[in-house]
Amino acid sequence: MIAEFYTPDFPLCQFIEHFFYYRDYSPLHDIDRLLPEGDVQLIFDLTDRPKPIFDNHSLKEIQSCRKAWFSGFRTIPITIPSGKEDEMLIVQFRKGKAHAFLKTPMHALLNSVVDAEQVLQTTILQIWETLMEMPTPALKFHALEQELLQNYAAHLHENPFVDFAVAKILAFPNQSSIRAIADKAGYSQKHIIKLFKEQVGVTPKTFLKVIRFQKAIQQIEQKQTIDWSAVTYDCGFYDQSHFIADFKAFSGLTPTEYLYQRGEFLNYVPIK
Repeated sequence: MIAEFYTPDFPLCQFIEHFFYYRDYSPLHDIDRLLPEGDVQLIFDLTDRPKPIFDNHSLKEIQSCRKAWFSGFRTIPITIPSGKEDEMLIVQFRKGKAHAFLKTPMHALLNSVVDAEQVLQTTILQIWETLMEMPTPALKFHALEQELLQNYAAHLHENPFVDFAVAKILAFPNQSSIRAIADKAGYSQKHIIKLFKEQVGVTPKTFLKVIRFQKAIQQIEQKQTIDWSAVTYDCGFYDQSHFIADFKAFSGLTPTEYLYQRGEFLNYVPIK
């Protein structure tokens, strides 16, 4: 498997965490369930094969994606191909920062995957065609960075409050209080909810729940022996029943089921 990361220069690095390129991945399974991470992505498919999305329960194909698509904030898992024999270039946005590239509010894309040209502020397929012509990952990264700078630099405006609130929740998900964050910023909770839905995709409360869920996922990954009471406390859940309920709502699995079914990559569960 070839897998390479690239962090773009300023100002893109304020909004994009990294570019990720991979090909020649050969897992033994065909279908993965990807759990909510709090992330949104722009995905360029550098093959000529459409990629299906499957129903989480029946595994029947419910959608087909080609060339370039945008994956919005998720509060439920998505069932997708495992990446076998694919070639992809993925733009991983920083949490709460993808809205600067879009011509639609983030909440309109909640739990959705859409053709990229429907929501981005330029003809994204021109960028896809350029990437297809580049022979190496390094040249693809450079071409993508230049295209994004040329087409989006004028739209890259930050919101200091949203940035502060997102950073606070990411750093201290077990301690964060939406009321305390609102009080510190001098905003009403109603205004905060409006800002978060427009720019992050969900309410602050839902964002906090997803980040607490992710903290639990990371603790499960890091520990050989799991103390579920400690995980519940460390991740900021009220009690174990709330922890289990939220975990199952976001993943479709109980924490114990996830522990034994998880795959080699964080948040990916092999299905078939």
